[in-house]
Amino acid sequence: MQIDHELIIESFRTETEELFAEMEAGLLSFEAHPREEVLQTVFRGAHTLKGLAMSLRFPALTDFVHGVEDVLEALLERRRLATGELVTLLLSAVDHLRGLTAAAVSGSGQERMPAGAQRLLEQLRAPGLTGPLPVGAQGAPEEARRVRTLRVDVEKLDRIANLTGELSIARGRLTQVLAKGSAAEALGVHLEAERLHLELQEEVNRVRMVPVGPLFRQNLRAVRELTGAQHKRARLVLEGEDVEVDTALVEGLREPLLHLVRNAVDHGLETPEARREAGKEASGRLVLRASHEPGMLVVQLSDDGRGLRYERLREKARALGRDAERMTAEELAELVFLPGLSTAETVTEVSGRGMGMDVVRRAVDALRGTVTLLSEEGRGTTVTLRVPLTLASIQGFAVGIGEETYVLPLETVQECLELPAELRGQPGGGVLNLRGQALPYLRLSEVLGVRGSCPERESVVVVAHGGGLAGLVVDELYGEGQRVLKPLDRLLHSLPGVSGSTLLDDGRVGLVLDVPSLLKEAVQRTEPGRTSGGPAPRAP
Repeated sequence: MQIDHELIIESFRTETEELFAEMEAGLLSFEAHPREEVLQTVFRGAHTLKGLAMSLRFPALTDFVHGVEDVLEALLERRRLATGELVTLLLSAVDHLRGLTAAAVSGSGQERMPAGAQRLLEQLRAPGLTGPLPVGAQGAPEEARRVRTLRVDVEKLDRIANLTGELSIARGRLTQVLAKGSAAEALGVHLEAERLHLELQEEVNRVRMVPVGPLFRQNLRAVRELTGAQHKRARLVLEGEDVEVDTALVEGLREPLLHLVRNAVDHGLETPEARREAGKEASGRLVLRASHEPGMLVVQLSDDGRGLRYERLREKARALGRDAERMTAEELAELVFLPGLSTAETVTEVSGRGMGMDVVRRAVDALRGTVTLLSEEGRGTTVTLRVPLTLASIQGFAVGIGEETYVLPLETVQECLELPAELRGQPGGGVLNLRGQALPYLRLSEVLGVRGSCPERESVVVVAHGGGLAGLVVDELYGEGQRVLKPLDRLLHSLPGVSGSTLLDDGRVGLVLDVPSLLKEAVQRTEPGRTSGGPAPRAP
């Protein structure tokens, strides 16, 4: 039997990534609450890794992990004292294990242990030596190719295989009925095939779902290192680790979550002395939690730090020409997402809450999600991310402009109404009076450059995003339905207001609209000096 070496190596890489994450989380947990069973888990991970490395004949990795295993064994047998310095060295050892594994997988560095790894082993074996060594040039080379993998329960695969077989049988029956049967028989078989198709689609979506726990636990070490570097004290509490989300979202959430955690430690939490003076515990508390809402994953990061300084934000609002005195706390908090908020006079007051938060919002926008921020001065801040559970499909609302069909994410659609008769056919955007609320609107035909005859009746789709509302004028309303998302071709990446594509029921390609950019365009068109559709009309 021929053995697929590449498949074995890929399986090894995937399994070791999980082992490293478990070892890292175990060491951090052991440092906070020293328990033998936690250390046993770390030891078992090292022992498993050594066995895998030996079986694949990776001598450098085998020798290094054997040395780490000796230190862990000494801790378990109480021959070594568990100190913060030793945990730091062991965490550095995990970094070196990642580097040695990557070198082994890529085919380099398999025979001899790098000098940096050898020096770290010497430090681990000699309690008098302190301080971690960075992974140097002999560490992890950049991988030329990284394959995305996902572990799947065999029962789920069996269910998918069975549904596929049933769907194939239904298709054969449909072919026979179309050739010899009646229309009623054909409709019955079609409905049965449709039911099987929906079941298969749901099962495939379930396969893509993974718990958020591993993603959350990656931030434990970041908190430890940041608090140590800044002489602060904090603990990160994880809630909802079993909540599941599409595997494609994990990568998309990693960077914004890390940025938010760093922001909270860097600029949200006070020093132990400042916290005592404010009547708080010396150690800060961060809570990272996950939960589900209908069709959405909700991720919240809360801290009990200093919170936002709203008076400073009002000063910033005045500098931007806004009516700061009439702005609510929520409206002031929205300012921190503006690029460039972290100017010299605000960097020490709103700190990282402004600096770079626009990057977080852009990352979440790319996931078709929203980010909001609530803060109480002196009590702390909570940042909430809401993203769809899956990026593979979307519940969409189809609209028509001329002969073209476009799709809006259904979660952004609030309501639909008829455009007042006096505004039909008028170019440009403007403002509608929606039950006493100003509603900026624009014509999708102008934004997307679609030409067509003016319809007798036009409709306004009211969409929401990030606390704002806007109206999109369209020719036709086609209604909602589930759509499979496809990425845009490189030639269409610069197309304004478009985030993807999908196949329509008639086989044509429809574009999925990017609501955040459309909202931004609608607001800009209603600013002073921009083209407007005339004075605000009466309420429709």
